[in-house]
Amino acid sequence: MIRSALMTVMVDAVMKAAKGLRRDFGEVENLQVSRKGPGDFVSIADHRAEKTLQEALEKARPDFGFVMEESGVVEGRDKTHRWHVDPLDGTTNFLHGIPHFCISVGLERENLLVAGVIYDVIKDELFIAERGKGCFLNNKRMRVAARTDHLDGVFATGIPTLGRRDHPGYLKQLSRVMLKSSGVRRMGAAALDLAWVAAGRYDGYWEQGLNSWDLAAGALMVREAGGYVSDAFGKDDVFTADTIVAGNEDMHRALLTILKDARAATA
Repeated sequence: MIRSALMTVMVDAVMKAAKGLRRDFGEVENLQVSRKGPGDFVSIADHRAEKTLQEALEKARPDFGFVMEESGVVEGRDKTHRWHVDPLDGTTNFLHGIPHFCISVGLERENLLVAGVIYDVIKDELFIAERGKGCFLNNKRMRVAARTDHLDGVFATGIPTLGRRDHPGYLKQLSRVMLKSSGVRRMGAAALDLAWVAAGRYDGYWEQGLNSWDLAAGALMVREAGGYVSDAFGKDDVFTADTIVAGNEDMHRALLTILKDARAATA
């Protein structure tokens, strides 16, 4: 496939950051780590990767703004474009030597998601998408899964960490999905969960409390792969959503119904 100039910029930046992450993952026991909060860690690897991404993206598109996990919001002269950058999604996996983490970069233009790159550093899987141009895994076009019965579906989720979100409410959601599916997976990297929905590996996905850098690239991928992404009430604005729900048309609808039933049970 022929990549656009924009996609070339994004992929080049991600690959530069990946070199450092790959090196640091090999020396994970020697990393200096500080605790930001319960279940929320930050490592030197995070900051190195974010700095590399910011410098590469700024060099190519100097006027664009940033929304970054570690450094927060950086206003650009161009108010219509913002990069949403997660330099290391799956930090806890990384720090425990679990080879399931990624870099995620999404581009927002006038409140619309227009491009995304997610790179699984260890598996060397590059997921890319541009609005209206489809999405690809290592140059092979992706499509969401074709299954239609939620009882046959495998769903991904993220479990709220200690001190964050409503555990009892989430457990009601989880129990209902478990009863109405073939299985639930919790892998610990939201961007990859969305990319795997786009690739047809998962049939659906839901999670509470995500940030824009977690979901910008992955949400675009699901949509470009023929799927649906919304909040728990079916609204499209994922940037303001408390809960993200994704899947093909049937699985997305089924998850919305299951989550609605869970809310009713806690009312």
